[in-house]
Amino acid sequence: MEIVSIERSTYDELQTSFNKFVSEMKAMAGKGKDKRLGEWLDSQDVCLMLDISPRTLQTLRDTGVLGYTHIDRKIYYKPEDVNSILHVVESRKREAALRRHRQASKADDPSKNLNPDADE
Repeated sequence: MEIVSIERSTYDELQTSFNKFVSEMKAMAGKGKDKRLGEWLDSQDVCLMLDISPRTLQTLRDTGVLGYTHIDRKIYYKPEDVNSILHVVESRKREAALRRHRQASKADDPSKNLNPDADE
């Protein structure tokens, strides 16, 4: 065994640095406490909650509208994030329904047909 001798002031500096490092690690570990899986929703839960398809959920992730966490090939969402986008999903559904209604109205009303050759 090798014995290393250092000055007291050097030892105190090392100990202070180490204690600071330990404190920072504890603080970082504390930040991850909100990632307990019991409080998170999986994709199926979110689809049911928002009444959307898995593809729509993928689009919400891709566009950055909904945050998520990937753990072992499974995706999880914070409930508060899902609740915060409820209004976004509802407004998109209303807009889509309105577009479908307008398209159906145009198809049912021949006077709105802009093709002059259609009567021939």
